Amino acid sequence: MAANGRLQVVGTPIGNLGDLSPRATDALRDADLVVAEDTRAAARLLAHIGARTRTISFNEHNATGRLPVLLERLSVGETLALTTDAGMPAVSDPGARLVAAARAAGHAVEVVPGPSAVTAAVALAGVEAPGFLFGGFLLSRARGPRRVALERLLRAAAAADLPLVLYEAPTRVAALLRDLAQLAPDALVAVGRELTKLHEEVRVGTATELAADPPVARGEFTVVITGLAVGGTEPAAPFDAPGLARVALGLGVSERGAVELLRAAGLPRREAYRVAREVAGAGDPAAGG
Repeated sequence: MAANGRLQVVGTPIGNLGDLSPRATDALRDADLVVAEDTRAAARLLAHIGARTRTISFNEHNATGRLPVLLERLSVGETLALTTDAGMPAVSDPGARLVAAARAAGHAVEVVPGPSAVTAAVALAGVEAPGFLFGGFLLSRARGPRRVALERLLRAAAAADLPLVLYEAPTRVAALLRDLAQLAPDALVAVGRELTKLHEEVRVGTATELAADPPVARGEFTVVITGLAVGGTEPAAPFDAPGLARVALGLGVSERGAVELLRAAGLPRREAYRVAREVAGAGDPAAGG
């Protein structure tokens, strides 16, 4: 009979190594193996705490091949510590696949909370709201039209009267701000760069203002968009419920999250469940290929 392993999802600093918690330090030191998005980033973190735990990479390029290896280690009772380059693993991160697979195989999954760029940026933005819609990274050009994904997320956030939070790479932040200036010119945008690091910067202004004077394209960006009026962003085409669900699932949103997004966009509850289930299903014709 297979032993029950343990997967610890360990939050790591988003820039300042001083933010690593004592509990996270213990988890990284005591694990049999650190599963890292990038082993170089993990090596720097382990060196900081004086730990010599072995590491293995787990990212979007090798996740499929790595899963059986990691599940085998869990099956013999090992403890694995899952990390990402910065922040909370499995949040807009390939580590979510390992979390789901470990739980499905009957292993214990625990979280060691830590810093998150999402909540840090929302706090710095000073947005008064009961919650927010997190869109993560927009689809890359290779996986789908980024502007269409942005349009749909803006409309969903406007319909729910919630801020929209996005991650963006430095090479694409200027293009994102230009798209925002066209789709929601009067929206209030807070752009956080290098949060918790030496050159932390938060720029706040309308989408139009920031597009005309974008921040320096260095470091990682977290963007908080608020002040979105319902109907303030016109879609390129009539509301496409399967398309919105497909975009949400492609961004890493859970099936349940996709349901809530469809409901926020105006779809009745039962219909939202039906569409999300069909798009998520392997044999769904609406899911394309």
